[in-house]
Amino acid sequence: MAPLLEVEGLSVRYGGIEAVRGVSFSVEEGSIVALVGANGAGKSSTLLAISGMVKKAGGAVRFRGEDLSRTRADRIVRAGLVQVPEGRAILSPLSVAENLELGAWTRRDRAAARVDLERVYGLFPRLAERKSQVAGSLSGGEQQMLAMGRALMASPKLLLLDEPSMGLAPKLVSLVFATVAGIAAAGTTVLLVEQNARAALKIADRGVVLTHGSVATAGPSDRLLADPAVIEAFLGKA
Repeated sequence: MAPLLEVEGLSVRYGGIEAVRGVSFSVEEGSIVALVGANGAGKSSTLLAISGMVKKAGGAVRFRGEDLSRTRADRIVRAGLVQVPEGRAILSPLSVAENLELGAWTRRDRAAARVDLERVYGLFPRLAERKSQVAGSLSGGEQQMLAMGRALMASPKLLLLDEPSMGLAPKLVSLVFATVAGIAAAGTTVLLVEQNARAALKIADRGVVLTHGSVATAGPSDRLLADPAVIEAFLGKA
C-alpha cells in the first residue's frame, strides 16, 4: 500500500530565499511522524506547503495517492488533511463551542459531527467546562486544546500539528504530547512539527530531521534518539 502522505522533492521560496530545498519523506497511515530541527530549519514552511497555505516552488505532495500540487487549501481540508497552525489561530471573540462548531464547516454529516463534538469534550474536559466561555479568555494551554479540538472536528485522516508545545509550561507540554499520542492511538495519523525534538521523537514512530531547509537524516525514532550526531546537534543531554 502507498503511504498516506508522500512528499517528494518539495521546495519553498520566499522571494530570493529558499526556505525548503528538495525535502522528501512519507507518512504511513496510523503513524506519528515528527519533523524536527532548529528554528529556521524549514519545518513550518514544509507543513504550510503540504496544506496548500504557501505556494510550492517545486516537488510534489501526494495525499492518499492524489497529487495536491494544484489543489486549493479548502479542498485539501475536505480531503481529510487538516492543520493546527503555529500560534493556534483561534477565533478569540467567539465561544469555545462556536470555535469547535466552525471546525466542522466542511462536513455534511451533522449527526456524526455531533458525536465528534462529544468526543472532543471527552478528550479535553476543560473545553467542556468552558464551552460558553469566550475563547480569547482561555489560558495558553486551553487555547492549544481548543485548536486541536477544532481540527479534530473536521474529521481528519491526517492531522498536521505545528509547534503545539510552543509557549506552554512544562506540565502542559507533557499533557499536549500525551494527547497527541492518544489521538494517534484512536486512529488519526499525525505529522508533528516540533522544536522540542526529544519530546516529539519519544511519541513518534519515525522522525525527519531538517537543517537549513533540507533533510539531514530520517528514520525510526528510537534510532534517532540514540544517534550521537542527532543528540549532539538537536537533543542535548536528557
